[in-house]
Amino acid sequence: MREVIFDTETTGLDPKTGDRMVEIGCVEMIGRIETGRTYHAYYNPERDMPAAAEAVHGLSSDFLSTKPRFSETADELLEFLGDAPLVAHNAGFDFGFLNSELERIGKAPISMERMVDTVAIARKKHPGAKNSLDALCTRYGIDRSHRVKHGALLDAELLAQVYVELLGGRQIGLELASDQAAANEPSSVDQPKPSTATAERPFREPRPHAATAEEIARHAEFLNGIKDAIWAQGAR
Repeated sequence: MREVIFDTETTGLDPKTGDRMVEIGCVEMIGRIETGRTYHAYYNPERDMPAAAEAVHGLSSDFLSTKPRFSETADELLEFLGDAPLVAHNAGFDFGFLNSELERIGKAPISMERMVDTVAIARKKHPGAKNSLDALCTRYGIDRSHRVKHGALLDAELLAQVYVELLGGRQIGLELASDQAAANEPSSVDQPKPSTATAERPFREPRPHAATAEEIARHAEFLNGIKDAIWAQGAR
């Protein structure tokens, strides 16, 4: 199954009050394995960048002023997303901004039925624990030392690893390997038929296995020669 893990960076917290999406990063996975295909884009929000938002992701108004508007590259993004389920951390936030940008240019919003929220998965698996992306990376031993500031593609790449761990981690690979091994085994139809040679062998009586009288006598002599035997102590 093809899935797309994605993350966005924005000018603020609410698209309904005029905040815009300024960056998106996407990672393609097939069968919960990264394929190496990614999509990344910056967007000119055509508005100022609040200092609080810039402190989070480091994207300034000057930097973004040279980037294309969302409308100019939206078709490229939609082509990459295709009809795959879309996985995000606190996915309602990212879906809200993505759909706001699509609606702004007259395109149909992406169905919420395609949304997979890793925060919801993490809360169910680790109730009461911290479930931020940083906290989950720490929990699963995922290196995030290169994450100085938030970045959409970097966060999507980290989330792809977290997502696999949330769903069972390396056990997924073991299951796939087991399934592959089973698929490679010959079916009962292909199994070689048992040899008929055994039916042609002459019947042989089983050999006697009981100890002889001489062997029993030698064994008793050996036991009598053991000093302070435990079994002898119990008889005193």
